Amino acid sequence: MAVAIRLRREGAKNHPYYTIVVADQRSPRDGKFIEIIGKYDPKVEGENFNIKLDRAEYWISCGARPCQTVCSIINKSRKKLAA
Repeated sequence: MAVAIRLRREGAKNHPYYTIVVADQRSPRDGKFIEIIGKYDPKVEGENFNIKLDRAEYWISCGARPCQTVCSIINKSRKKLAA
């Protein structure tokens, strides 16, 4: 089973926010998922994400592949934690 870490769209029309989920790569964008590991709100200025970094690291070590946006969120979270 190929596992991906990706965004799941929620919210109203023209006011989206996203949940960062671990899901089977074959499932649809807003379909079934394995675990919720964070949130991302592109409409908010400044720090607009919240992610459980330990769970993301665990899933990546198990072979999950993050999408481009989630990868940048993980990198920002790592930098924030190191500082």
